[in-house]
Amino acid sequence: MNENDDLEQKLTELLVEGEMEQADRKAKELRQISPKYEIRIQTTLDPIVEETLRYRKIAYELDDRYDKYMKRAGYSGTPDGDGPRKPASPGSEEQ
Repeated sequence: MNENDDLEQKLTELLVEGEMEQADRKAKELRQISPKYEIRIQTTLDPIVEETLRYRKIAYELDDRYDKYMKRAGYSGTPDGDGPRKPASPGSEEQ
């Protein structure tokens, strides 16, 4: 046998002979399992609404890209940030 065959034979023996340790095997299996549940936390304040209100106090918005989101979140206010900070009553639409 030449040197390459010897190295290949040794590598084959190392891979086939030894058995994986159970602790390592279990840890590997647990890492590969995808989580079944997703954790969600309900907050009282919406961070997007809070940031939008702060930005509107500082600067004028050229486009009203957040107005639709703000209405869905239940906040009514003017784009310049002078509007009320409390949620609008359900079903009320500004025209």
